[in-house]
Amino acid sequence: MTELRFDDRVAVITGAGRGLGRAYALLLASKGAKVVVNDPGGSLQGDGVDAGPAQAVVDEIGAAGGEAVACTESVATPAGGKAIVQAAMDRYGRIDILIHNAGNVRYGSLKELSYEDFESVLSVHLRGAFHVVRPAFPLMCSAGYGRIVLTSSIGGLYGNHRVANYGVSKAGIIGLCNVAALEGAAQGVRCNVIVPGAVTRMAEGIDTSQFPPMGPERVAPVVGWLSHESCSVTGEMFVSIAGRIARAFIGESEGVYQPSWTIEQVGEKIDAIRDANSPWILPVVPSGHVDHIRRSFAMATAGQVKSKS
Repeated sequence: MTELRFDDRVAVITGAGRGLGRAYALLLASKGAKVVVNDPGGSLQGDGVDAGPAQAVVDEIGAAGGEAVACTESVATPAGGKAIVQAAMDRYGRIDILIHNAGNVRYGSLKELSYEDFESVLSVHLRGAFHVVRPAFPLMCSAGYGRIVLTSSIGGLYGNHRVANYGVSKAGIIGLCNVAALEGAAQGVRCNVIVPGAVTRMAEGIDTSQFPPMGPERVAPVVGWLSHESCSVTGEMFVSIAGRIARAFIGESEGVYQPSWTIEQVGEKIDAIRDANSPWILPVVPSGHVDHIRRSFAMATAGQVKSKS
């Protein structure tokens, strides 16, 4: 098996001072990538600044013979996002890989979650993704090459208690990925989502004693492949948890067509409407949006013809 390397590639990784981001940085650097290790080093809630975590990863990479530079700017602002991407351009003159992994957590039930805590989490996870994708994307398109990996969560796919801010952010990441995948397809830029499960400091307060081994290093190879030039997919989501790797996707039941509906008829036919035995799974690229409309219209047209015959 040929080793997949990143020689001469430049990777920007947000939230790379600890946990998953650190594992990604160490892996890519060990395979030849030059890495911008971005992390303001704040608390789990997103407060404070500490240059130590990012510099520690840079030092670790250097000690192993790799090359990296620290950046402590925050993804939470447009200016911070631009500065993070510019750090790659200033030091290495290019950006080939962008991995947005930065995150914070602020808990609260939907009944009690403050607006401040809602905004804080969106600013790092979702707006933060846009703040780094926006300056990096045109550079990648101009170069005719790019790999973007954005981080969602099972909390974004399925929800969870007391994290409406986190769930909204992680669901929004999927929409951003889809647009980047569509707009970058013709210019060699691929964008995918990682849905990781790992024991990091975000697991504080959770009893993990009965969990199987699920350190960040088990997720890193998936992100490594999505970041590599050989990555053959775009606009897709990949789950990685405790050694299991799977594709996640959005699907629709085939549905039921009739020319008009009453409330009562929807109730009567809800089981058929929900029947997922013949699902539609429409790839984002090249034309999932159009395919959805086309197939829906085709059902309507066929139903109209049938009703006239």
